[in-house]
Amino acid sequence: MAEDNAARATDVARAYYDTDDIDAFYAHTWGGEDIHVGVYAGEVYADGQEGIAAASGRTVARMAAAVSDGLGPGTSVLDLGSGFGGAARRLADRFGCRVVALNISEVQNARHRELNARRGLDDRIEVVSGSFQDIPAPDASFEVVWSQEALCHSGDRAGVLREAHRVLKPGGHLVFTDVMAAEDAPGDALRSVAERLRLTDVATPAFYDAHLRSLGFADVGFDDLSDHIETHYHHLTEAVRTPAPGLVKSVSAPYIDHLRTSLPEMAAACRNGYVRWGIFHGRRA
Repeated sequence: MAEDNAARATDVARAYYDTDDIDAFYAHTWGGEDIHVGVYAGEVYADGQEGIAAASGRTVARMAAAVSDGLGPGTSVLDLGSGFGGAARRLADRFGCRVVALNISEVQNARHRELNARRGLDDRIEVVSGSFQDIPAPDASFEVVWSQEALCHSGDRAGVLREAHRVLKPGGHLVFTDVMAAEDAPGDALRSVAERLRLTDVATPAFYDAHLRSLGFADVGFDDLSDHIETHYHHLTEAVRTPAPGLVKSVSAPYIDHLRTSLPEMAAACRNGYVRWGIFHGRRA
């Protein structure tokens, strides 16, 4: 059953991210570098908004600080669900580490490879098409396993955590973020995000904490940054309320109309305390 659920979820996620409207929305709204939730610092730019791309970069910096002793020349990082590769490029460029970027979307992978070559980082980053349900790597291969808002697409999240544990070297770090439901959230509170991202369900922080500990991860911790996801969805809502010309040109009008409904619903769920987001970290014993 778990394998069937995982296979179905993988197919759904691949179809979602390979869709022209979705790809264009992420590329234009984040500037083509990232597709992930940001950490906001209160800076305001000329348009009255804080840059989504800059905030996404702060998330990478905060995650990297949690695993800094696993990053450097001669180390290997596995990025699960790497998207456009913003995190992989930042890690490879700043720390000199090798990054294997595992992702199911061929559309995103093509953009990722192009950007790596343009930055002169294609010798440090290997983009691999595949699923994190069955990681194509031997046991104990990586100092760090990294992921950002990707596990929500899994039909077997416990299986992904087992795979991450398997490919980590002893003492290696697992660090990830995900969109989660609050423990006391009503059953339909995250319906809008589930429908927009085509998810079957959403995990809770308690789910991840329990599974990490059951796998034997040490130093398990959750840096709760849920206030930032509320800010993030506020900015996304504003981005589609009065879309920039590039977004209007690249994304269909029906999809923009869909976002004008679904994004405010998600922002409201965040304001009501139904959504959790932050950085999970654990170390393989």
